[in-house]
Amino acid sequence: VFYGLTFLPALLAVIGRRIDIGRIPIFAPDPTGRGFWHSLAMTVMRRPILVLVPIVAIIVLVGSPFLQLRLANGDVEMLPKHEESRAAYDKLVADFPNAGQNHISALVYYPDGQPYSGSRVNDLVDMQKKLAAIANVQKVQSAFSLDPRLGPAEYTALYTLPPDRLPPQLQALVAATGAQRLQGIVKSTVGEHIVLFDVVTSFAFGTDVARQIVKDIRALPRPAGGEILVGGFSAIDLDTVTFITERTPIAVAYVMLATVVVLFLLLGSVVLPLKAVVMNLLSISASFGALVFVFQQGHLQNLLGFTASGSIDPSLPVIMFCIVFGLSMDYEVLLLSRVQEEYARTGDNTAAVAEGLERSGRLITGAAAIMVGVFTAFGLAEILLIKAIGLGMALAVAIDATLVRALVVPATMRLLGRWNWWAPRPLARLYRRLGLGEGSAGRLPIGAAAETP
Repeated sequence: VFYGLTFLPALLAVIGRRIDIGRIPIFAPDPTGRGFWHSLAMTVMRRPILVLVPIVAIIVLVGSPFLQLRLANGDVEMLPKHEESRAAYDKLVADFPNAGQNHISALVYYPDGQPYSGSRVNDLVDMQKKLAAIANVQKVQSAFSLDPRLGPAEYTALYTLPPDRLPPQLQALVAATGAQRLQGIVKSTVGEHIVLFDVVTSFAFGTDVARQIVKDIRALPRPAGGEILVGGFSAIDLDTVTFITERTPIAVAYVMLATVVVLFLLLGSVVLPLKAVVMNLLSISASFGALVFVFQQGHLQNLLGFTASGSIDPSLPVIMFCIVFGLSMDYEVLLLSRVQEEYARTGDNTAAVAEGLERSGRLITGAAAIMVGVFTAFGLAEILLIKAIGLGMALAVAIDATLVRALVVPATMRLLGRWNWWAPRPLARLYRRLGLGEGSAGRLPIGAAAETP
């Protein structure tokens, strides 16, 4: 913004008319103001319903796979198969299947320490049994999984008595296990405040089964004087997805509300900001649907060179929404500001839309073409997340600049007519006082201040 308001005007003033040197005539704007974009807008507005219904149907159809969205953090499959770390992992799991097991850390935390005191060993042995009984858990490794025949009394004696005072059964266990190995197990699983249970499952950390195991562990009764904490990749995945899904509606609502307020202050209309938000959501939903169709469901994965994981990284929709919504709204402001100027001058909604698209269509298309080229370059990356971001945003910008801005917006504004510029009288007075648009300095755009068009 600083550059555009300071350096760029000064540079253009210095260059002057020489800025047109090298202009290609075929790309020059029509001096009559009746060029391609004007003709396209008039054609669309002659049959707005015939244009609007099929285009919106196509966009909704493209966006429909988004209803099957599944979020999960990425794993090694995000890397191409020829990468050394991916190839090493694949070979390791092929020869040693257990290397691909998912380990979930269940911790019993005692704020006052002393995990062996009182009846706590009873609770810990019971915790070992409850964890092992959870569905789809293969095994649970801890200081209390040495021998299923041992009970709380035996474990209490094993971890509190000197070796020479242990009962014969426990002395035999120590001899068979090895005193040094037994000591290592205790040191790696029991701390001053924490007892660790290593819950092992064959299901990958981002699967629904692994997430359910985390939920089941958290649902277990709390031991007396302690609390249950769950860590590991599955817990991180579940908490990340839960946080994003719970907070995203708030963030989206904030973005849309801020957009509506700023557009109202710019245009003086209540209807146009709401329409702009709907248009942006159409573009975003189409790109999100294509994202799920390609990168989650795996269509075109051989063509694009990646391995579908059956899910989408939870950061991807958030990043795409912020960037695409901002770009789409930028194009909308360029178009509507031109339309508003013509409508304020003539009071003819149809002519204003056609003239606005004629004046801004080339600019929007050129800017979109640049962004599509940049985003497509990101799509050539071999890292799945970067590829998905690049291709997803390239598709969103392409849809927004072509189907939405060139076809859906003119058709919608033709059907709305003077309702485009409607605002209730209190808001119209507010626009006169605080508005950012040209209409706020004097009169509103025709029809904007009326209670009914």
